[in-house]
Amino acid sequence: MQNNFNISIFVRNRKMNLQNYLSCITVVILIIVLQAFTPVHSSVFPPDSPSLDVVVIDPGHGGKDYGTSIGTIREKDIVLDIGLRLGRYLKEAFPEIRVVYTRDKDVFVPLHERAKTANREKADLFISIHTNYTAIRSVSGTETFVLGYHRSQENLEIAKKENAVILMEDNYTTTYEGFDPNAAESYIMFEMLQDEYLDQSLQFASTIQRQFTTLSKRRDRGVKQAGFLVLRETTMPGVLVETGFISNETEKKFLTSESGKTTIAHSIFEAFCLYKKMIEEKSQYLMNVSTTENPEHTPRDILTEKTESQPEALPEQTTTDADTEQEPGNIWFSVQVAASDQPCDLQSPLFKGERDIFEVKSGNFYKYCIGHFNSYSEASENKIRLGQKFSGAFVVAFRDHTVLSVKDALKETKK
Repeated sequence: MQNNFNISIFVRNRKMNLQNYLSCITVVILIIVLQAFTPVHSSVFPPDSPSLDVVVIDPGHGGKDYGTSIGTIREKDIVLDIGLRLGRYLKEAFPEIRVVYTRDKDVFVPLHERAKTANREKADLFISIHTNYTAIRSVSGTETFVLGYHRSQENLEIAKKENAVILMEDNYTTTYEGFDPNAAESYIMFEMLQDEYLDQSLQFASTIQRQFTTLSKRRDRGVKQAGFLVLRETTMPGVLVETGFISNETEKKFLTSESGKTTIAHSIFEAFCLYKKMIEEKSQYLMNVSTTENPEHTPRDILTEKTESQPEALPEQTTTDADTEQEPGNIWFSVQVAASDQPCDLQSPLFKGERDIFEVKSGNFYKYCIGHFNSYSEASENKIRLGQKFSGAFVVAFRDHTVLSVKDALKETKK
């Protein structure tokens, strides 16, 4: 889907006061350090009304990783059963949707491989399924998490529990850049990170919780945020569902019963149906807007963020041949190398002497790209070079000053 809204691009050289400059340095350094955790996106910004063609179901744990367990009751078995049921419901109701499992049997799958599966399959939604545990046996209920920074010690402990699986992986210190799932300071990174799919994830998470309350008659513990690595490395809306506490005797019996697992899977399925309907209604609205004949309300007027002043021209030293060759409507490519919630001086040493830097503004977030290339192959070559300076650099596409998904750009340019 073409992503052509809420974007304005402008390039400028800015004289910044010391406070803003230091703030910029702090933010960009943190982002560069954390880019090892940032997966490659197919476009700079997420679509406002995504399609739902591929859904990835992630039954947590598996194989040598039992998850939480009490006696012979093991989390890995419960969530696999629920996940497979959910997948069957989706396939039967929506044969046009491709359902992918991160595991469909009792095998161990590393967290980064689960995310890699979702990214490789170009999933439109990621659903990770788990059961909960606490030493306080009276605690019960369901809760659904989205990516973010924990606001309570309880949420942190749940994230630690789910992330601890990486300790069973080979070379986990290298794979996760020294991340220690048991160290509270490791989770500070999640306070700085901004999930581009947060709104959609929250929408789906809230719908799940409502269905758990109405259909499964479960106690609603709410929608929460926490630093889950499996969500951090995926590039689509995603949730991590805690379906109940096996440490609670009543809830354990429910979750291990046929009716209980069926009801839980059906609740998530119904939540998906409602979410899908909301997505489709939003898409239909945007389609109607795009076909309006009213010249005062063209799609660009409605969907493109406007600035009070015209964008400044590229600085003389950053103009390239490719830049001057482009004509209105042409598709071109660049390489994104950094992002910040503070505007940054384009002459900053943090950009390591690179030229042809420009800023992409989306809401209150600033993203920085290098180069104007007429072909994807040229951009890819430069991505390899820039990747040596900026870990996690990736190719992005534009039509004039509008962001376009790389997939759509390649279709149109056939390069």
